Amino acid sequence: MGRAAAMTGTTPGFLRALGEHRLITPLRSDGGHRRYSRYQLRIAMRARDLVDQGTPIEAACRIIILEDQLEEALRINEQLRSSRRAEEPSAET
Repeated sequence: MGRAAAMTGTTPGFLRALGEHRLITPLRSDGGHRRYSRYQLRIAMRARDLVDQGTPIEAACRIIILEDQLEEALRINEQLRSSRRAEEPSAET
């Protein structure tokens, strides 16, 4: 956890708080140590940036969760549009 905190410019307590707010859930090693993915470290840095700008940690976590949900919804929407365009008959026929 100390290494992850150093990589993200945060503290172990901040990373634990992100876990308590269910923003990130690190895997555990056999020895019980938290193991963060690169994606989770990027999320932690985004949360740190928001908190550094004065956003309360609870709100920062909610903002990031909503941004992630919006990104996923936009991706799904684009996939549906692409499949619909592929199914439409050609104008030449």
